[in-house]
Amino acid sequence: MLRINDDITLEDWEISESFTRSSGPGGQNVNKVSTAVELRFEAQRSPQLTGAVKTRLKRLAGRRWTSDGAIIIRAEETRSQARNREIAKARLVDLIEKALFVPKRRIKTRPTLASKRRRVEGKVKRGQVKVLRGKVRGDE
Repeated sequence: MLRINDDITLEDWEISESFTRSSGPGGQNVNKVSTAVELRFEAQRSPQLTGAVKTRLKRLAGRRWTSDGAIIIRAEETRSQARNREIAKARLVDLIEKALFVPKRRIKTRPTLASKRRRVEGKVKRGQVKVLRGKVRGDE
């Protein structure tokens, strides 16, 4: 069981882990020990998450979201399998917490008449500065 917050806890059937060999340097240890963790969370089938949260989670997960509605998180930072498991679970919790946050709706506003006038006056002044940069003509 994985606890997200006071209201949401993920059951064991929703999360599965598989272990593979890590890539990169590590000497002989890397060839014989499966320390990389691939955590799979069945997000689409999870009864704890609402539809809106699942939609935000899908957008946040990006390429990690599979076609069957699961999120796959891979962790291979350390040489310790236990530490990589903790890292993967922490990433999942962080991702779900971000999806739980409901963004504030933006209210459209119109610029005031005074702000429109200030903008136009600024443009006119700037135009005058540029006109004055032209060639200086003598008395003709």
